[in-house]
Amino acid sequence: MREWWRDAVIYQVYPRSFQDDNSDGVGDLPGITQRLPHIADLGVDCIWLSPIFTSPQKDMGYDVSDYKDIDPVFGTLADFDALIVRAHELGLKVIVDQVLSHTSDQHPWFRESRVDRDNPKADWYVWADPLPDGSPPTNWHSHFGGPAWEYDAQRGQYYQHNFLAAQPDLNFHNPEVVEAVLDTCKFWLDRGLDGFRLDTVNYYFHDHELRSNPPAQLGPQVMATDLFGMQDNIFNKNRPENPGFLEKLRALTDQYDDVMMVGEVGDGGRRAIEIMAEYTAGTNRLHMAYSFPMLGPEFTADHFRSCIEGFQQGAPDGHPKWSFSNHDVERHVTRWSDHAVSEGAMARLACAMLMSFEGTVGIYQGEELGQTETELVYEELTDPPALRFWPGIKGRDGCRTPMVWEHDKPNAGFSNGRPWLPVKDPQLARSVDLQDAANDSTLHFYRSAIAFRKDSMALRSGKTDFINLPEPLLAFHRSADDQQITCAFNLSKEPLKLSVSGDAKLTGPRNAQLDGTQLSLPGNGFAYLENAGALALATS
Repeated sequence: MREWWRDAVIYQVYPRSFQDDNSDGVGDLPGITQRLPHIADLGVDCIWLSPIFTSPQKDMGYDVSDYKDIDPVFGTLADFDALIVRAHELGLKVIVDQVLSHTSDQHPWFRESRVDRDNPKADWYVWADPLPDGSPPTNWHSHFGGPAWEYDAQRGQYYQHNFLAAQPDLNFHNPEVVEAVLDTCKFWLDRGLDGFRLDTVNYYFHDHELRSNPPAQLGPQVMATDLFGMQDNIFNKNRPENPGFLEKLRALTDQYDDVMMVGEVGDGGRRAIEIMAEYTAGTNRLHMAYSFPMLGPEFTADHFRSCIEGFQQGAPDGHPKWSFSNHDVERHVTRWSDHAVSEGAMARLACAMLMSFEGTVGIYQGEELGQTETELVYEELTDPPALRFWPGIKGRDGCRTPMVWEHDKPNAGFSNGRPWLPVKDPQLARSVDLQDAANDSTLHFYRSAIAFRKDSMALRSGKTDFINLPEPLLAFHRSADDQQITCAFNLSKEPLKLSVSGDAKLTGPRNAQLDGTQLSLPGNGFAYLENAGALALATS
C-alpha cells in the first residue's frame, strides 16, 4: 500500500500569524483549530506547524526551552490534543517542527551544563577552550552574524551556536543527548502526532576535532552579512555521523503507524541534492527531504529541470519534497515578479507547476491567496537578522505577517488585539472572504489544481520525462499505469506557441488554447494535456 506522504500536499501553518483566539495579537492553537476547515477545503493532506514548544521566542520558537510542553503564547497541551482530534476528523495529518540541533540558553539542560565542567550535563553542549590568544576555537561563522562561538565566563569556555548566541548547539557525540532527544520525539508521537519536520537536519553533529573550515571555492553567498557562505562548511555541518542519528530516529518512528519525517537540508545547489539523496537513501533514514534551490530567486526552466533531474539521478530510491515559499524566504509571487505578467498570473503559474512536480509538495499559508511580501519599516521588525543588519537585510518578517480572513474586520479577522506584525492594505486586498466570493480567484484556482492533482494517478505517482524545449519553456510527461499527462509552462511574460503531435486535448486547470495541433501559451501560461506526443516550439 502506497504511503500517504508520497504524493501529499502539505500546508505549512505559521502559528503566530494564522488566527488569534484570545485577542493578545499572537496566533494560537485554538485559533488554528478554528480555521482548520479552510485548510481542509483546499484539499491538502497534512499541516505542518512551525514551532509551538515552550520558548523565550528570541527566534520565534526555534529556541526551545522545554521540548515537552506548549508555549503559553500558543496555548496548552489540552489545546494541542484538541487540534489533533479536530484535524484527524477533517482527514488532515499533523506534523510539527522539531528543532533538535540546538536549544534555548534557557533550557534546563543548558542552564545546568554551563555551571561548571564537572556537572552531569557538562558535556551535553559543544564546549571548547579558547585559543591561546583568547579567540574562538575555530573560524566557524553563525548564520545570524559573527562567530559561531560565545564565551561563557562562568565555565571559562566557548560554546557553539550556529544561529543566535541564545541557541547553543547540543553535543550529539554524547549518547545521553541522543537518548534525551529521542525521548522528546516519543512524547509527541505518543500524543497522536503524525510526524516531524526536522529543522536544520544536517547540522546535528560537529567535527569532534574542532577543525576550522577552508574558504569557499565558489566565492561568498550573495548576502554580505552572512559570512557563513564564505567558507566551505565541512566541519560544522554535513558530518558523516548525521545519517547514524537519522537511523535511530527512523527506528523510533517506525514503531508507530503512518508516521513521516521530512528533513530541512540547510544547503544549496548540487550539494543540497547530494545530502537529500544521502539522508533519504533506503528505508531506514528520512522519509523525505527538501532544500533551498527552489526557494531562491532563480526562475528558469533549466533551473527547475536541473533540481528535479538532479534528485532523480542522485537519489533514485529517495523521495523529495518541493516548495516555492516558506517562513524563511521572500514570498515567491514577489520574488519572481520580474517574470510575471501580473501577480495573479504568477500565483497561478507557480501553483500549476508545483502541483505537477513528482514527489511531495508543500504550500505556505497565504500562498493559496497569491499573497505578496509585506513591506515593513524598521520599527515594525521582530526578526533578529533584520534588527541587526537593517537595511542590508530586510529579514523574514515580510513573509510572516498575519493571514487575512475577512476584509471588513479589524486586522482582517486575525485578531481583536494589536497583531504582532501589521496587516497592510496590499495583503488585506487578498482576503479569504473576497476570494471565496470570486470564482476566478487564486484561492479557487488552488482548490481546483490540488483536486486535479489528487484525481490524476499520473501526477500523484507518475515518473517524469522532460521534453527538450528552449527557454523559457518547461515541459515534461508524467506517466503512471496507462495514464499520461503532459505539462507545459511558459515562464516568461511573452506569448509563445507550441506544435503538439498526437490526438492531444486540454485537461484540468489551464491558461492556454489548443487549436488542432497548435498550443498557444500566453505570458505565464500553462497547460495539462492528454494524448500528447512530441512538443516543439512553433515556427510561426
